[in-house]
Amino acid sequence: MIQPVRPNAHVCRMEVRFVDIDVMGHVNNAVYLNYFEQARMHFFAAKIGTEWDWVNHGILLARNEVEYKQPTRLHEDVHIEVWIGKVGGKSLEMEYEVFVPSGNDRILKAFGKSVLVCFDYKQQCTIPIPEQWRAAFV
Repeated sequence: MIQPVRPNAHVCRMEVRFVDIDVMGHVNNAVYLNYFEQARMHFFAAKIGTEWDWVNHGILLARNEVEYKQPTRLHEDVHIEVWIGKVGGKSLEMEYEVFVPSGNDRILKAFGKSVLVCFDYKQQCTIPIPEQWRAAFV
């Protein structure tokens, strides 16, 4: 198991599927957003648990950024370290590092950020970040 470098981060392994590869032989740029989404779900499951009330304490994706460093190829051992970069009143910023382990080093493939807004789907409005989440993120 690859250990996170950052405090309170989570690392998960991504399987690069054949469908992820484009005609150039590397992971298509849009696929990284799917990888980030999977990493977020792993992070929330690890930090908050799987018994999450999505209706009353949901999230909306407000923004994504990706900075591509090196192509990722089909049979590489891809991992993503994900952590909370910033926490506001109703929103939070998650950061991602897509890498391939190489001995004691990491070959950086991409870096990303997402802004998530907490949302109550019953009331159809933004809500403050739940205190349980804040405690889990530190």
